[in-house]
Amino acid sequence: MTFEIPSPLQNLIFSKNQIEPTSKMQISTWVCKILIIFLVCGFSQAQICSEGDRAALIGFKARILKDTTGALSSWRGKDCCGGGWEGIQCDLTGRVTQIMLQRPADKDSGVYMKGILSPTLGDLKFLEILVISGMKRLSGTIPSSFSGLKRLTQLVLEDNSIEGTIPSSLSQLPLLQTLSLSGNHLTGPIPPTFQNLSKLAQLTLARNSLSGTLALGKLAHLQYLDVNNNMLSGLIPVALGQLSELVFLDLSNNRLAGPIPNSFSNLQKLQDLSLNNNLLTGQLPPWIGQLKSLATLSLGYNQLIGQIPESISQLQNLWNLSLSRNSFSDPLPNEALSKGLPSLLSIDLSYNKFNLGTIPKWITSRQLSTVNLAGCNLKGSLPFFTKPDSLTSIDLSDNHFIGGISGLFQKLSSLQNAKLSNNQLKGNLSEIKLPSGLALLDLHSNQLSGLLSGLLVSTGRFLETVDLSNNQIMGTIPSTISKLVELKKLDVSRNHITGTIPPSLGNLSKLEWLDISINSIGGKIPTNLLMIRQLRHVNFRANKLCGEIPQGRPLNIFPSAAYAHNFCLCGKPLPPCKQG
Repeated sequence: MTFEIPSPLQNLIFSKNQIEPTSKMQISTWVCKILIIFLVCGFSQAQICSEGDRAALIGFKARILKDTTGALSSWRGKDCCGGGWEGIQCDLTGRVTQIMLQRPADKDSGVYMKGILSPTLGDLKFLEILVISGMKRLSGTIPSSFSGLKRLTQLVLEDNSIEGTIPSSLSQLPLLQTLSLSGNHLTGPIPPTFQNLSKLAQLTLARNSLSGTLALGKLAHLQYLDVNNNMLSGLIPVALGQLSELVFLDLSNNRLAGPIPNSFSNLQKLQDLSLNNNLLTGQLPPWIGQLKSLATLSLGYNQLIGQIPESISQLQNLWNLSLSRNSFSDPLPNEALSKGLPSLLSIDLSYNKFNLGTIPKWITSRQLSTVNLAGCNLKGSLPFFTKPDSLTSIDLSDNHFIGGISGLFQKLSSLQNAKLSNNQLKGNLSEIKLPSGLALLDLHSNQLSGLLSGLLVSTGRFLETVDLSNNQIMGTIPSTISKLVELKKLDVSRNHITGTIPPSLGNLSKLEWLDISINSIGGKIPTNLLMIRQLRHVNFRANKLCGEIPQGRPLNIFPSAAYAHNFCLCGKPLPPCKQG
């Protein structure tokens, strides 16, 4: 092995202009220092891994029954540090300090590891980072031996199939800063001993089946707490208000009850607060306006009452306000809101006890991206937005709008999602020109007329959902519907559609939901529909269809009710067709 003397050392040794005459003792000292540098450099290049660490990694590999990621195929040879072992990093002494095995987000569902977590990983005493995420079929429990990883700063086991309870012994990891166990099958409580993790900055336990109460009030350095989509119950602890460093707090989709604690007024650094889909009661407290850093406030799907406080208008950084499906009541603080919330981009006040009548000007005059005002007792014609180009999503369903519909779409050129269902809107479909980037169109339960082909002529290819059910639409299902290659849901039930089912419908390979029930469609069900492998719901009920139901998946696995009340359909799941 050869070594190149770094240029600073060359200058130190050989530059006569810079070095005064020296004694033999000084020269000997320099030589010793240089030899030490050579030895260290040589050792760091070799990085032969510890035999004990290699054995611990091989123990992990042995518990993996199938690996379609291909990562573990590189774990060969005796050198786990310098031998190209994917996901492994070592320090200068050949001790394993990092395991990073992550399934790339853009990989398909066939990429995974099947097996269990080996307790031998607990033998990696120098390990600082352990990340094994996105493996989907990696099951078993979290080994108690992980409590021996005293140097661990990051433990990330997201999006696997890990079971059992969270071992309280993890609270014995004194240097732990990040703990993420989201997207597994964990049960039981969050260990109260986690309060001993004095350096913890991020705790993510979302998308599990954890139960019990929260007891995390002593984590002075915690910045990020996410426990959404579990089964946590009881009151939101007042002690959470002591976590003064919190920037992100998500307690949504649990069974938490009671009021929003007043102690939350201390969370001055909080930027995202999500408490939606719980059992919260009481009012939205006036101190909400004191959280000056707040950018997202999501309180939907609770049992909150009373009026929205004027102080909410003081939130200069708030861009997303979601208060849907509570029992908030009139009046809105319109004057304050018209002067405040300068950063607002998304507003959702749907399904409360509002009787708005018309949409407030502080909403229609802003440059918003999302406006959801479903079930707000709105009346009259559809609104006019002063700055329509920015609007990408609108939901005005379950109101009392009347009149035409075409004028709204002409202005909203950037619209991607449009929900206007369950109103009293009229108009001919051929008069509607849809925005080219529209992905979702829900106009069900109105009084729209005209031909289905008239609407689809103006439609971009990006449509994923079309619901025109319960209107007065006539004509046939056009064969050109096959151009909607992204379509996942088509519902034209409860109309006056005639003709036959076009075979080209079978070209919609992404279609998952098809409902053409309660029309006057005749002919046979095309065998081409068997090509739609993703289909999980169909309804052909109450038409004039006849002939044998195409035999094969998915059509013959749906219940008989999906084919009932037609002229003469037969074959599984209906009675067999008559011979001859």
